[in-house]
Amino acid sequence: MNQPLAYVHPGAKIAKNVVIEPFTTIHNNVVIGEGTWIGSNVTIMEGARIGKNCSIFPGAVISAIPQDKKFDDEDTITVIGDNTTIRECVTINRGTTDRMKTVIGKNCWIMAYCHIAHDCIVGDNCIFSNNSTLAGHINVGDYVILAGMAAIQQFCSIGRHAFVTGGSLVRKDVPPFVKAGREPLSYVGINSIGLRRRGFTTDKIREIQDIYRILYQKNYNNSQAVAIIEAEMQATAERDEILEFIKNSQRGIMKGYFSSN
Repeated sequence: MNQPLAYVHPGAKIAKNVVIEPFTTIHNNVVIGEGTWIGSNVTIMEGARIGKNCSIFPGAVISAIPQDKKFDDEDTITVIGDNTTIRECVTINRGTTDRMKTVIGKNCWIMAYCHIAHDCIVGDNCIFSNNSTLAGHINVGDYVILAGMAAIQQFCSIGRHAFVTGGSLVRKDVPPFVKAGREPLSYVGINSIGLRRRGFTTDKIREIQDIYRILYQKNYNNSQAVAIIEAEMQATAERDEILEFIKNSQRGIMKGYFSSN
C-alpha cells in the first residue's frame, strides 16, 4: 500500500497486499480484504466492508450515507463480497434502520454509473450494466442481469437468474428465471440462454417454461395459476422457488405481455 498521495484513516483496517492508487480517500471504520485494488479518486466512507480480490475503479463512492431524510446517522454498513468489480463512478449507499446494511454479493460486476441505494440486498454473480439504478430496500437474487439504464422502484424484488432488458422501468416484482421487457414491464419468456450457460438441462428449462406458460399465457389470475401449478406440476426445487416468490411478493409480480389487467 503505502501510497503517499492517498489518504487512509488510521482507524481503517486494510490488508497488507491491498493496492490503493493516488488521490483516493478511505475513511474510518473501513475494512478491505486481501488482494483488492482501489483505483484513483475513489472515496470509501465509514461502514464499508470490502472483501478479497475486489476491483474498484476511479470515481466510485462506497458507503456514503443514505439519500433518505429519515436517516439519523445510525451505525450502518455496506458489504461488498469477494471478487466483485465496481466500475467508474458507481455509488453505493450504506443501510438505514430497516436492514442496517446494504449488501453486494460475491463475483458481481457493477458497471459504470450504477447506483445502489440503502438497504438493497444483491446476491452473487450479478451483472448490472451501465446506469442501472436501484432505489432503496430492493432484493436481487443470484445471477440477475440488468441491462443498461434499468431502473428498479423501491421495495421491489427480482428473482434468481432473471434478465431485465435495457431501459426497463421495474415497478413490480420480477419472478425467477424469466426475461422482463417492454413498457409496462412484462413477461417476455424465460431466460433460456442464461440458464443454459449456467448448466440447466433442456428438460429443466422445459419444466420452467411449462410453469410460466400456466402463469402467464393461459388467462388465469395468479391465485388460479398457483393452484394449478401446485396440483399438476411435479414438486421440484425450481417449481417451489417460483411458487414461493409469487406467494411472498409484496408489490405483486409483473404482468404477462398478453394480460389485459
